[in-house]
Amino acid sequence: MRLIILLSFFFLFMSCEDKQTKKKFTKEEVTKSKNEVSEENDIEALEIKYPKLNSKNAMDFFLEYNKKHKENRARITTDFGTIDILLYENTKFHRSNFIFLTKQKYFNGTQFYRVIDNFIVQAGNSDDVITAKKRAKIGKYLLPPDTKRGYKHDRGVISMPSSEINNPHKLASPFEFFIVNQIGGAHFLDGDYTIFGEVIKGMDVVDKIAAVETDDGDWPMKNIFIKKVEIID
Repeated sequence: MRLIILLSFFFLFMSCEDKQTKKKFTKEEVTKSKNEVSEENDIEALEIKYPKLNSKNAMDFFLEYNKKHKENRARITTDFGTIDILLYENTKFHRSNFIFLTKQKYFNGTQFYRVIDNFIVQAGNSDDVITAKKRAKIGKYLLPPDTKRGYKHDRGVISMPSSEINNPHKLASPFEFFIVNQIGGAHFLDGDYTIFGEVIKGMDVVDKIAAVETDDGDWPMKNIFIKKVEIID
């Protein structure tokens, strides 16, 4: 029985990696999906006034960005309702990254692309070409793990998945995040993924998203969009 439990945790753990499914949509489904998302999901909505980010300049950039942008609450508006989150000041690079991407309207129009009931809902990606264009405009970079702040993967925390590249140091993919909805938490993830916030309102929305039907790759059978993310405090 102990072996079965450990194997179950292993497969759940692997699902936190940033890998998309190979699900394809018909032209009609894609057109319908685009009409359902916020009008703010537009590559032209990105008002980049900063250098294009890369592995060399990202950390210095977010260190300076953190000094000027002290907001720590955001609201995620989804097809299922709103989720309010508190961002931790201690994880300054990851908090600043989320604030920066929010202000650049990156998350608008992205999806919950991996959903595992009683484990996590993962968001911030999409099969839409607009998302890829947004990323290209912002830059290509990873964030180092920041896992020694005492935070645990309790139910309701927000954490950052690691990149899909060969990544022994668990460098974080900055464009995605996941919310733990597992009863009792998912503490076997502690120490591998950076927790940078928590849900303060809207866990019922998270649970509704987690309960939807998915395909073999954990992608919801019906797209679940983030209509917009906005700073509220």
